[in-house]
Amino acid sequence: MLNYGKLFSLRRNPQSEPIPRTVPNSAGGHAFAISDWTRLDRFLVLGSEGGSYYAGERALTRENAAAVMRCIAEDGARAVATIVAVSEAGRAPKQDPAIFALALAASAEADATRRLALAALPRVCRTGTHLFQFADAVEAMRGWGRGLRRAVGEWYRARPVEALAYQAVKYRQRGGWSHRDLLRLAHPETDEPARKALFDWICRGTLAEDAPALIHAFAAVQSEGVDGAFAAAQVRSHGLPWEALPTGLMTSRAVNEALIERMPVGALVRQLGRLTASGALAPFSAGTGHVVSVLADRERLLKARLHPMALLVALKTYASGCGQRGRLSWEPVGAIVEALNAAFYTAFAAVEPTGQRLVLALDVSGSMASGSVAGSALTPREAAAAMALVTAATEESWQVVGFTGGRRVADGLTALPLGPSMRLDQAVAVTEGLPFSTTDCALPMRWSLERGVQADAFVIYTDSETWAGPVHPVEALREYREKTGIPARLVVVGLVSNGFSIADPDDPGMLDVVGFDTAAPALIADFLRGG
Repeated sequence: MLNYGKLFSLRRNPQSEPIPRTVPNSAGGHAFAISDWTRLDRFLVLGSEGGSYYAGERALTRENAAAVMRCIAEDGARAVATIVAVSEAGRAPKQDPAIFALALAASAEADATRRLALAALPRVCRTGTHLFQFADAVEAMRGWGRGLRRAVGEWYRARPVEALAYQAVKYRQRGGWSHRDLLRLAHPETDEPARKALFDWICRGTLAEDAPALIHAFAAVQSEGVDGAFAAAQVRSHGLPWEALPTGLMTSRAVNEALIERMPVGALVRQLGRLTASGALAPFSAGTGHVVSVLADRERLLKARLHPMALLVALKTYASGCGQRGRLSWEPVGAIVEALNAAFYTAFAAVEPTGQRLVLALDVSGSMASGSVAGSALTPREAAAAMALVTAATEESWQVVGFTGGRRVADGLTALPLGPSMRLDQAVAVTEGLPFSTTDCALPMRWSLERGVQADAFVIYTDSETWAGPVHPVEALREYREKTGIPARLVVVGLVSNGFSIADPDDPGMLDVVGFDTAAPALIADFLRGG
């Protein structure tokens, strides 16, 4: 006799087979498609640099670009507002996706959308490098019409002249573009003597007396025979950035000590290894004390829009004692290592504990060990460990587990000895050595039910490329709720900018958030409190 119930069920189905409202994911399983607006959020934070395990960089970028353009076509004002909000709040590790999305909006069919995008240019493109990136992206989409030229010209007219001079010496050229190129395209007019002199210097190399003092200081340190003491004095008196100094002066301890005093937070974090190698940062030195105080200054970190991922990458690199390419080595200063570790947590928005019992489940399957998050040196697997520790540092009741896939629950899930008492770079390293296999995102719920774990919520850090389990994650959660009587919630922290989620968008007890969005911990906490 044929057992129809084993062949078709509304409650338990293999992940390789669809259930209502799911679509095929890239791994051969099935998950819920996220909306274009959710994908826009994912792209703005995570980008598509490096691709993913299942999709190459080009394919993933094209998929995301298509979703962004659909959002722009549906509601251009909302799309531009979203781009600006993510950019200005410093929610993303890199500006590149926001700049690319703004270029798409500036190339939209609707005149109103193009005007809004160009009006937002100075809010998203806040540095010369950002402007060069925008010019490169927008030129691939459209021609240099009057509106675009006017918007770029206004970027140069609206900034205070001293701030513009800083941009001119710090970001002289990037990606084949220079300020000279853009000024010649835009032809901004000005009656200000200092601004006119600055434009002349950029375009013609003419250094007039009216040029800003920073330009004169820049010219002075380019002269032959300039020593470290003179260059250090120019840094202190005029705020010359390190990019404005000749390479030969970068080994000078006097220059590096002066740079530490004036360097913006982001640049300081990126240069910690080089500054330590030069001797400017050492145990108990004044420079080290300055770095530690900067990293402990919450307001300064937030004002600088220094993203937590930048701090995590800096911590991982600095603690290793060598650059990613091994060309530079140093002996890490312990106080700086600990300050970077603390600053990572500080850079996220403050979150009040929820008092919930949480299972923090890290997807450590093969797909999570490939690619990078937002073009950083971190794999999705490593990033998942760091994100979980942010929640663990706030909450009191939690258990961290790592899962992959296997015939039995015990084969694919491991309780991990991770917690905020462990230094971040060490915690991230724990996941590197874990065995990995297939992907079964239902395992955290199945494990909790099998072990009698009383959880109020499951927070799963994944790329949602699940396919190997005998039951879908939403079905496993439903079974957990029914058998325990706990209305457990599910939070899916997406770590790849793809179009899938294991969270059912029609279930109010499930939430999809973007991994490494600085707003994510607060969003998760509000959701778990029932907000």
